[in-house]
Amino acid sequence: MSISEDMRCNGAGDKTARRTGRKLMSRVPFRAAAAVMLTAALSLPLTACDVSVDWLGGGGDGPRGVSGCPRPPMADNGGAGFNEQERAVRYFRKHAFANDFFSQLELASRYMAERATDKNLEDPTEASVWLVMALTNPEGFAPINRTLKNGQMASRFDKCRAVERSVAYRKLETLLARMDNSERDKVRDRVIYIQAQLGADGFRTLGRLYDDQYGPMGEPVDNREAVRAMMRNPVDGRPNVISLFPRNDVDAYLYNYKAAETGDVGAYVMLKDFEKSAPERSRYGAFVEAKAKRWVSPFEFYPPDAPAGGVPHSDESRPRTDAYEYALSRMDELPFIHVWRALVYLDLAQGSAPVQRVSGGADSDDNPGQERYPVGPNDADIAQVSGGSRPTEAVYSAGRVPPQTLSALRAILGRPDGSRMTNLDKVRAIQLAATNGSSQAQLVLAVMYSEGVGVPTDYARAYYWYQQAEKQGSAEARFAMSTYFALGLSGVADQDKAQAVVLRLDSALAGFRPSASRLQAVLNQISTNPGR
Repeated sequence: MSISEDMRCNGAGDKTARRTGRKLMSRVPFRAAAAVMLTAALSLPLTACDVSVDWLGGGGDGPRGVSGCPRPPMADNGGAGFNEQERAVRYFRKHAFANDFFSQLELASRYMAERATDKNLEDPTEASVWLVMALTNPEGFAPINRTLKNGQMASRFDKCRAVERSVAYRKLETLLARMDNSERDKVRDRVIYIQAQLGADGFRTLGRLYDDQYGPMGEPVDNREAVRAMMRNPVDGRPNVISLFPRNDVDAYLYNYKAAETGDVGAYVMLKDFEKSAPERSRYGAFVEAKAKRWVSPFEFYPPDAPAGGVPHSDESRPRTDAYEYALSRMDELPFIHVWRALVYLDLAQGSAPVQRVSGGADSDDNPGQERYPVGPNDADIAQVSGGSRPTEAVYSAGRVPPQTLSALRAILGRPDGSRMTNLDKVRAIQLAATNGSSQAQLVLAVMYSEGVGVPTDYARAYYWYQQAEKQGSAEARFAMSTYFALGLSGVADQDKAQAVVLRLDSALAGFRPSASRLQAVLNQISTNPGR
């Protein structure tokens, strides 16, 4: 490989660099130059770039043939089977959700079906999501070295990342140009969900996306790719990318506030900087705080929908905070009957949930002894011990939730198969049933968010699911909502005593006992105090 070719492979190649290369060659003796060329040729398999792309499609002042960053070989290259493809996609999704820049680019390439073997994965919406995630990722644009006086980057790593980002801008523009508003909304919502799972860093990124003081994808406004994307000429301009996240000070403030809510000190500093960056922004504080307390993520978990024959879009987000881990560990406190009902609603299980019957207590038909629902992952199979004409005792066997049920659930969610139902499986079953319209699952999920069981405590999310259950006539949900209005809980629902009374009356009339008893107490008080 010649020196000039080596410079081209690593992103160099402008006139200044070529002149520098020629001067260097003129000063090196012939034998030394030959040795350098021989060494470069021998090292070609290790150092050569594996992709060669046009800088912004040949536009701008960049040279043609500048290469992106090299990639390590993957096991599924060269037409491997579906299992290898599925393993590779899950590998990249795991790292992409953790905000790895190159994994995000690789996923976008897979979902664009740039290889013939990936045709079954083709999904323009999902490809757009990961292109946006890559373009917003500081790993892609934060420099690791200085910029030279002639405007060139000193670091080859900076150069190849700049090429990758320019190509990503071009691809994203092409995809978005073919989408209607509803499809763009899907892209936006999925990006918001992923960023929200990243905590303070993700919320800060969302704040930059809506802030007109940053580039189209939240990079510095003077970033080279951002400057070109904002040009009006049809070669370099990216109008569809720019319009994906409309600039809005309220949204920018909201996400900066959400970042500060996580307790991150840097996020708090950024919030104060945002407030002082423009005179009118400080006025938003009061109502943005109220919006932040009501804010909920667009999804319970990442939508698993994928093209027929493809790999389900698994949710690989892992907010490994102490609150998350503790909440998940408490999932065993939730009676398994609720998980089973969710599975039945999803047509993944049949029949009544198994129970454990313990002899003792009253034996009448009205109260035939104590019943306890299974709560552990191995409690679905019950071995009954009969005595006389009716079972007097039942004990848990070593059995598990039917394997076909667990496999079907994990197949829907895009999770790897396994023999044991985990606490995360239980949470996902209830979330999946709730998002598919089960009023029982919606009510259970609301309680889980209220109590921090399975999921971290989130009153805004709890209130949302109480609302969904109430719309389907749940008297329990009405009663719970009345409490929110009575207390003005955490700013989620403004304190409204009149609305609380109305909801409790409706709940009582629908037959919910705690509310009915309170109504009876009020009626008794009125009858004994006629003067009131």
